[in-house]
Amino acid sequence: MPDRHVENETTRATARLPGLAIEIVHRRLPDADAEQISINLQATPSFEAFGRFLETASPFAFWARAVEMTWIPWLAAARHLALPPKRGE
Repeated sequence: MPDRHVENETTRATARLPGLAIEIVHRRLPDADAEQISINLQATPSFEAFGRFLETASPFAFWARAVEMTWIPWLAAARHLALPPKRGE
């Protein structure tokens, strides 16, 4: 994670992605023999707006795009292997 610092037995790591801020906090609890990990996500726009977007999106189009993205590297490799070797190499 790009931003990580430790202060009085607490480790904090943060990351920023387009539309999403992530913060992970790890600390030992002083009163008990235990540890605490907290993961905080902040989305812009809100998770509710993202949910509304998913409701209006076509699930078929989503899965078709996911399958396409999965197969693109394999199809490129197959095309490369199918090409005849270049002369002089």
